[in-house]
Amino acid sequence: MELRTQAYGKLNLSLDILRRQPSGYHDMKMVMETVALCDDVHIAISDGDRVRLSTNLHYLPVDDSNIAAEAAEAFFRELDLPRKQVTIHIHKRLPVSAGVAGGSANAAAVLRGLNQLMGTGLSKEELMRVGLLVGSDVPYCIVGGTALAEGRGERLTPLTSLPPCHIVICKPKFSISTASLFGRIDCSKIRYRPDTAGLIAGLDSQNLDQVAVRMYNVFEDVLDPKQKEVTVIKRALIDAGARGAAMTGTGPSVFGLFENEHMARTAYEQLKSRYPETFLTKNYSPLLV
Repeated sequence: MELRTQAYGKLNLSLDILRRQPSGYHDMKMVMETVALCDDVHIAISDGDRVRLSTNLHYLPVDDSNIAAEAAEAFFRELDLPRKQVTIHIHKRLPVSAGVAGGSANAAAVLRGLNQLMGTGLSKEELMRVGLLVGSDVPYCIVGGTALAEGRGERLTPLTSLPPCHIVICKPKFSISTASLFGRIDCSKIRYRPDTAGLIAGLDSQNLDQVAVRMYNVFEDVLDPKQKEVTVIKRALIDAGARGAAMTGTGPSVFGLFENEHMARTAYEQLKSRYPETFLTKNYSPLLV
């Protein structure tokens, strides 16, 4: 048995960190949004007891250090199911180590796919519990849409959908260590925070400008000087007509929201000439579970 499904990327319309827990995890408050840019995931089950993974990118790990393989292992372990051979192929379009939850989206697609192939009938809440064992963004990627994510990201509250818009995503030519950013952040010294309540009010009133001008990511304030190209890209997006721009996740990708498709395409073409990993997409509200 086999199926094909999509793993949709996400953006952080806002990212705030409230406090550090005694466990070492941080209490987050984020507004998340699904985009149409996605990876294709093919999953097949057969007799056997291994997880076999392949991708179209030669540099990605294909052993159990890949979060998609880890998700398959967690599915059978947590449900105490007889083992099957799981063969997974991922055709990547989402940029890697970019803040768009590409790995988490792959893991979520694997969990949803195995739930269907194995006929286990898990609810979205049950799938999310398994997903959280694999990664903090996986529960959100299981359900998608526009949502407020709190805690580690596992407490999700559906929000009014973002108004339809055009989105340019641009990844500069470097990566950022998630651990290093969390190590630099001091919750008592955060100078600027997103106006989460105002952003949510903008969603409720379907006012894209009200949403866009309130977007912010507190990690932007602790970037190294060499990573300040994030600010350069934000400015380029705003100058090209974006209603607002922000870094997503722990970066380094930056995105801008556009009402006008022509302006979005022009911004995309300008940035693509300098940054190969630039994408033109839209917001998307898939029914994933």
